[in-house]
Amino acid sequence: MTEHAHAPALLRAHALLAADRPEEALRELAVLPESDAVSALVFELRAAALLQLERWSEAGDAARAGLAAGGPDPDLLCQLGLAEYRLGRHETAERALLDGLAIAPEDVSLLCVYARLCLEHGQLNKARRLVDLAAAQHPDAPTVYATRVQLAHASGDDVLAQRISGEFVAAHPENAQAHALLGGTSAARGQVRSAYSGLRQAVANDPADRDYAKAAYEMRIALHPLMLPVRPFARFGAVKTWIAAIVVIYGLRALGLYPLATVAALAWFALCVYSWVVPPLLRRWLMRRWR
Repeated sequence: MTEHAHAPALLRAHALLAADRPEEALRELAVLPESDAVSALVFELRAAALLQLERWSEAGDAARAGLAAGGPDPDLLCQLGLAEYRLGRHETAERALLDGLAIAPEDVSLLCVYARLCLEHGQLNKARRLVDLAAAQHPDAPTVYATRVQLAHASGDDVLAQRISGEFVAAHPENAQAHALLGGTSAARGQVRSAYSGLRQAVANDPADRDYAKAAYEMRIALHPLMLPVRPFARFGAVKTWIAAIVVIYGLRALGLYPLATVAALAWFALCVYSWVVPPLLRRWLMRRWR
């Protein structure tokens, strides 16, 4: 039988992927007869499902098989590049992405995956040019929003990253990644309530994603009243908080206010001990309670 005879099965698999049900899509593809299961299209759908499941090595193998079956194809090369990138094989990933861009230089997915690869190597200007090219083609694509957030974060602009995440949510309110990014960027700015709200919505939109559930759980713990004294560490980072404390303590000493400097030093020491002891105990207690 030909691939056209099994078009309904392929359409169902495609619809399942669009509905974020990759395991069911794989089961749909698994029932195809061997003669039809070796086409480039089937390998592409299988690779897409495996990528959603974060089974990077298997996804890369499926993409390679698709390329062997049908020859150079930008979608398959993008899948291969993404899989190799996730596996840490950056040279192989770059080769696949460049081969794909040679065929389809304006492909949004290829441009964004390559931009992420560039960010891994600190090539911010190159990544920015790639994202700009992708945005010129499809500014509202989820992958464009996500890559712009990563670029802003890599550039050290957490305010911009949070703003882009908000735009992502507004454009794609049903997209779990959009809410997760808004939660993550809010957390980076120490906005714990906004972070928990975003991550909780990400879990609601994609209950099967364990990373979203884990992040939401951590933010729920961070909202506990006992975590209030350690909020500065989340808002400003440990290094900046340490520097601020040292400046205050030695500043008071320089002004001759030794009693106040001693009080500040003792308070800082108490806060440090609190931050080392209370959060892990609270996490353990809440985990036992929620179970």
